[in-house]
Amino acid sequence: MANPLEYPFGTINTETAGRWLHLSPEEDREVWMLNLMKYKPVADYGDGSASTISGREADDIYAPTAVLADLGATVPLFGDVTHQVADHVAWERIGIVRYPSRASFFAMQNRDDFQKQYVHKEAGMETTIVMGCVPVSAGDPGDAGSGPVVMRVRRFAEGAVPGDDPEGVVPVAHFSVDGVILGDGRTWDDVRFDRVDEATLPLLAGTDGVAEQVVVVVDPLLEDLIGSIVTAGA
Repeated sequence: MANPLEYPFGTINTETAGRWLHLSPEEDREVWMLNLMKYKPVADYGDGSASTISGREADDIYAPTAVLADLGATVPLFGDVTHQVADHVAWERIGIVRYPSRASFFAMQNRDDFQKQYVHKEAGMETTIVMGCVPVSAGDPGDAGSGPVVMRVRRFAEGAVPGDDPEGVVPVAHFSVDGVILGDGRTWDDVRFDRVDEATLPLLAGTDGVAEQVVVVVDPLLEDLIGSIVTAGA
């Protein structure tokens, strides 16, 4: 690759990477890495051969679950996008990994077992955004319910405070964004996960004070966002 900061599916944010690499162990706490994913229709392994699998299937092969477990990382959310309300990229899948630290996220990139799996991610991913998040609040497990969740990734208008949510929004988890590590040049301020009434869903696209946002409905294969927050540091 000509530029080590350029990936086929995104660009490293050097400001975020530099800041995280210089954190002291005392400053470097748990981080929730949010992945937004869009796949190639057909996986491309770059060897000129005709692939027989889709980009999504290549990503399924990639899934480094053993590596994550060895690092002490967990997956509180993983699922498919079933409906999209806002953004110009047609996102297909969302995942969150809770790492013990940013250092452990960087350490994973250099592991041989991870690199062997990573070729499948390169083959399957068309574009992705990976950002580090820290919890702001978690909903009440008794009220949050189950089933599809609505994710909002938001950038606020300069100097603005986002407006209140309409009725019909039940909070699941709220995160602030500590930085985008890989993406398309956009920056973001917060990420919200909620359960939302069908009639309320279109209203989220016009929240006051929000300059840009991704709004998608996710059908989770795994979901324990509240648990991942309340057990942080345990």
